[in-house]
Amino acid sequence: MTKQAQLHCFCLLTLYLTTGYGQEGKFSGPLKPMTFSIFEGQEPSQLIFQFKANPPAVTFKLMGETDGIFQIQPDGLLYHNKTLDRETRAVHRLQVSALDAQGNTVEGPVPVTIEVKDINDNRPVFLQQHYEGSVRQNSRPGRPFMYVNATDLDDPATLNGQLIYQILMQLPKVNDVMYFQINNQTGGISLTPQGSQELDPLKNPSYRLVVSVEDMGGLNEHSFSDSAPVVITVKENIWKAPEPVEIEENLTQPYPIKITQVQWNDPGALYSLVGKENTPRFPFSIDQEGDIYVTQPLDREEKDEYVFYAVARDEQGKLLSKPLEIQVKVKDINDNPPTCPSPVTVLEVQENEQIGSSIGTLIAHDMDEENTVNSVLEYRIVDQTPKVPRDGLFLVHTYHGTIQLVVQSLHKRDAPQYNLTVEVSNEDFKTLCFVQINVIDINDQIPIFEKSDYGNLTFPEDTAVGSVILTIQATDADEPHTGSSKILYRITQGDSEGRLEIETDPQTNTGYVKLKKPLDFETVAIHNIVVQAENPEPLVPGVQYNASSSATFRLTVTDVNEAPQFSQQVFEATVSEAVAKGTKVGNVTATDPEGLDVSYSLRGDKRGWLRINPVTGEIFSAAPLDREAESLYRVQVVATEVGGSSLSSTAQFHLTLTDVNDNAPRLVKEYTGLFFCYPLKAPGSLIFEATDDDQPTFRGQHFTFSLGSESLQKDWEVSKINGTHAHLSTKHTSFEERVYNIPIRISDSGRQPMEGTVSLPVTFCKCVENRCFQPAAHMPGIPPVGMAVGILLATLLVIGIILAVVFFRMKRDKGQHNAESAQASEVKPLRN
Repeated sequence: MTKQAQLHCFCLLTLYLTTGYGQEGKFSGPLKPMTFSIFEGQEPSQLIFQFKANPPAVTFKLMGETDGIFQIQPDGLLYHNKTLDRETRAVHRLQVSALDAQGNTVEGPVPVTIEVKDINDNRPVFLQQHYEGSVRQNSRPGRPFMYVNATDLDDPATLNGQLIYQILMQLPKVNDVMYFQINNQTGGISLTPQGSQELDPLKNPSYRLVVSVEDMGGLNEHSFSDSAPVVITVKENIWKAPEPVEIEENLTQPYPIKITQVQWNDPGALYSLVGKENTPRFPFSIDQEGDIYVTQPLDREEKDEYVFYAVARDEQGKLLSKPLEIQVKVKDINDNPPTCPSPVTVLEVQENEQIGSSIGTLIAHDMDEENTVNSVLEYRIVDQTPKVPRDGLFLVHTYHGTIQLVVQSLHKRDAPQYNLTVEVSNEDFKTLCFVQINVIDINDQIPIFEKSDYGNLTFPEDTAVGSVILTIQATDADEPHTGSSKILYRITQGDSEGRLEIETDPQTNTGYVKLKKPLDFETVAIHNIVVQAENPEPLVPGVQYNASSSATFRLTVTDVNEAPQFSQQVFEATVSEAVAKGTKVGNVTATDPEGLDVSYSLRGDKRGWLRINPVTGEIFSAAPLDREAESLYRVQVVATEVGGSSLSSTAQFHLTLTDVNDNAPRLVKEYTGLFFCYPLKAPGSLIFEATDDDQPTFRGQHFTFSLGSESLQKDWEVSKINGTHAHLSTKHTSFEERVYNIPIRISDSGRQPMEGTVSLPVTFCKCVENRCFQPAAHMPGIPPVGMAVGILLATLLVIGIILAVVFFRMKRDKGQHNAESAQASEVKPLRN
């Protein structure tokens, strides 16, 4: 064998031992179907596997998709003599057969599959050297308007072929704000929210982006990348609200009628209309071209304006932008006749009215649009009944409808009533309206009382308010049931406090004198009342009210015994809870309407804190007060007249107690669960909280804490956390397994500090899962501690023996493996 052949054989053998491939990590084996995975790009002459065959096989044959790359040696060594390329062929399907000395197949053929595994040996490349696109201003952010695409020949199922897109640069970049964004997976370019709001073709008609693509998912510093420029043109947003539309009402041409149009920036949008308000009908529609139609005749008198919205959505039903407001105004035509305000318009005129005076106005209506020629109305009198003393007594203003007296004054004796027929017209329609004019009597007669003095009336002061105490009557000779004959009664003297009122019967003019307020004997015992009768209509010049229009009566009020009256219903006072017994805390006052003396007493003093001077009404403390027991103390005060009928009345006395610092601090709760795990491994601490029953103003905002005994300072320490919380800490770890009751001294910061000592129980105990463990008594069936320890030691001994046996076998197997490696080194040299 030549030296060169020996060297070649040595190289192949070395590669076989160090870089061989195969199932289960083996380098050789019997002839059977096998699959190998080999990374592309490896150096040629790499050994793959050595097949072994049983006699009489003496050589091997390789067939299939070898592509001149794969070869097999007569001794079964399978190798490749060229670099593999996954992009050329990802899978090679081979067949291996074992032959005897005569070339006959002894075993096989068996399939052998070579899978070429990918390495990152291809850079991504954009499909175009540069890209151009366009976008409308105000387009929806996040919706791609164009895509960039790149390819990579590496396996897309591996990280080598996973591509990531990003935008490297945007020019111009206004205020350092990115207007564009890219989907790093799909390459879709869309607007950012800022871009959707701020893009304006008048400011910047185009933008230039530099986009990049990177393989390895952009996660590896050895990944490949490519870049490409993108030019984006900004187009004007055509999704705009159209100008308001005017449609004439009651059009007769065929419906639907196109009235306006909206259009989304891109094709494919789905349009719909949404009403701004609920209406009985919605006579509009839109097609998928954005054309908006009116679908039926409109009536301006029903609705003069419609406001609704045009909506654009994508295929998934999502809004593409804000809806557009559509305004449709219904244009008026003259299609309504004038209407009268009522079947008959009734007016009044006094019989002495001067010529030219305005009697009243007839106001007709037209439902057509106001302030247009369609709504202009003209008035004309076409008939007067009766025609006495002559025809043409009245005139109506052509455009205002005001009716005037134009010939002479009227007299009720000639005709008490006139009926006019008035024609009201617009350009195309006429309507007849009817007016009734009543001639009314003038107020030339004054009311006259049936008698001028109604005598003496006597009523007790407790007469109920609303009671009728007198009926009076006056008459008026003017026309009945008019303002000239209606009588109103007014008290002009004797009732300065307004205790009386007079109601008039509108049919009979009878006056009813009633009590409006309670009578009071103590204030006024006798009232001399003067009543005046008047008309609501003014008297004609030259006529005046006189003594016939007034009357008098005398009202005497008799006394009734009444209960004392307090000056107020609720008396309030405020004192400190620390006032001494016998301190005056308040005062109440009551008077008797009859002038009797008043005696005071308390009712509802459940705590016995107060007493009252029965003569003066002064209230004193009768026992120590306690704000913490009751901060607002309420009692009733009774005032009883002395003598007479002993009537009484009550009022409320409210005493507010202000706080003093009279409560010692205490623990906020009962601390029964404080513990440390025994034995204590390191000093620890516990938290507790203090409070007291005084108001914060008096106890201060902070407590101070200290140990209750100096002897405890070698073991324990108390440290303040804040105004209400403190730490109790151990100074060492040498504590017994028991309960320690630690006295804690707590002081408040009031102006006169209060101090209290509390006991804080702390338990040192064995812990299980961070909880105090209380050992239970021995139960039947549970082994004692000594037996449990023996079982544990026996178990550990068995485990040790098993581990020793395992180590011994592993050492023996390693020796056998070294022997097989030595045998493999004696393989014959390969032939060229």
